[in-house]
Amino acid sequence: MNNTSAMFLLWASRLSAILVAMFLGLFALDAFEGGSFLAGLPAFAIHLIPSFLVLAVVAIAWKFEWVGAIAFLGLAVAYAVMVRGRVDWVAVISGPLVIVGLLYLAAWRRHRELHAAR
Repeated sequence: MNNTSAMFLLWASRLSAILVAMFLGLFALDAFEGGSFLAGLPAFAIHLIPSFLVLAVVAIAWKFEWVGAIAFLGLAVAYAVMVRGRVDWVAVISGPLVIVGLLYLAAWRRHRELHAAR
């Protein structure tokens, strides 16, 4: 693999992580179900916490890919443990988190290989 593939892995992991945060943010929209806009704002803010957590990991992993790998895989496992028995929920939420974690792991390994070759 060359430097182009390393850049692809790096940006694929970052963009995928941002897309996962946006996907999780979509679930916050059901806070407005059946009530007024102002009454739903506190629930909406609480439902956005997972998205903000993912974005915080992205911010840290922007510099340290290994942190992104560990954090996203850890978030996937933590969510799977929290909702055990709900395979459908685990697949929808933990699945993308695992994919992003593996992308960060591949980007980190490739980055290390490139710097070791110098």
